[in-house]
Order: sequence, then structure tokens, then C-alpha cells
Amino acid sequence: MAPLANLNGVSKTLPSITRLPNSPRSHKKEQITASLGTKTHLSECCVHTTRRAAIGLASVLLTGHFSNQVSLAADKDDGSIGWYDELPPDPTVNNMISNEKTGTRSFLKKRLYMANIGVKGSVYRIKKYAFDLLAMADLVAADTLNYVRRYLRLKSTFMFYDFDKVISAVPVDDKQPLTDMANRLFDNFEKLEDASRRKNLSETQSCYQETQVMLHEVMDRMSSLYKTI
Repeated sequence: MAPLANLNGVSKTLPSITRLPNSPRSHKKEQITASLGTKTHLSECCVHTTRRAAIGLASVLLTGHFSNQVSLAADKDDGSIGWYDELPPDPTVNNMISNEKTGTRSFLKKRLYMANIGVKGSVYRIKKYAFDLLAMADLVAADTLNYVRRYLRLKSTFMFYDFDKVISAVPVDDKQPLTDMANRLFDNFEKLEDASRRKNLSETQSCYQETQVMLHEVMDRMSSLYKTI
């Protein structure tokens, strides 16, 4: 008899199972059920598999990559969680923080899903990503400029759209100073991204030194703004 403790701490026993010698091992099938969609629109995916693959398939289902028709989770306007059948569209901005000549920013990455974390969350993320870019100093070297560009594009894309959200939410008197700060920062990001793309080390180092000064200013501004917004 094999002892078994239940959730209440009471010890129970179960009869042990005897296996005959040389009997073939059976592969027990497991059923995994995953519910995808909102509370009112649920679709279930049932997968029969062996015990060996159960954990792997559960991970696939939970991440939403099992079906080609399910791509990414999305925050709906009503606060619920749904699923995109295709990649989400690129977000747009409502303030004048794009490049006046191109109408966009050269460093922006496409098809990034950005969760709605609220205005205060965006303020915090701007400060956090500014700190992350300050920690990039060791990457600015001759053989790592490609990584500089990739890291810059990822962090600056989030900062770009977060700045737009924050500018829209602050009082009128604070909008223009914050817009000017964002444009100075993003103009510099474009120069830094271009220099790293061309693998010009001296120009990248020069741009990054200017970037560091601006990032400190941004962190200070976000720290004060976080307390009042």
C-alpha cells in the first residue's frame, strides 16, 4: 500500500499497481483543454497526446501558438482580453513628435504589441527604458554596433509611443515642454541609429555621449511626473 497525503493533511493509502514481468508499457494519453477568447466567446482546443509531450503542448497552447488563427493577446477597449487573428496594426501618435520631414521615426520597429499599462505605467516605462539605454554603454564598440542598433530600436520604439500617451495626459502647460524634450531625444535617437547602421564608431560614440545627457534629463523629468500624474 502506498501512502498519499491529501490537501487537508490527512494520510490516505492507495493500492499499489502490480505490473507483470515483460509486459509492454502502455502509453497513456492525456487530454489538454485550452480556452481562448473573451469570457463571452470561448473556444476550446482539445489535444490528445502522450504523457511525454503533455507539458510541451500545454506550453504551446498557453502561449497561443498552437493554432495559426491565434497570434497575440490583446487588451480590448472594454478591459477584457481577446485574441488577434492577425498581427495588430502599428499604433499611431496624436502629438507632434514624429520627424517633420519623414512623418515617422527611422528607429521605429514594426508590429510590436504594446499592452495598455495606463499613463502612469508609461511614465514608469519611459524612465525604466531610459535607464536601460544608459546601461548600453559597454556595447558601443567596433564589433557590437549591430547590437547597439537593435537594442536602441526596441527600447526607443516603446519610449516613442509612451511619450505620446504621456503628453496627451499632462496639463496644457506641460505639453509643449514635454513635446520639446521628446523631439530632442528622438532626433538624437535617429542620429545614433543611423551612425550605428553605417558602423561609424566615432560618430556612434559622439552621438551616444549626447544621448546619455538627454536620458538623464528624461529620467529626472519622469521621476517628478510620476509623483504628480
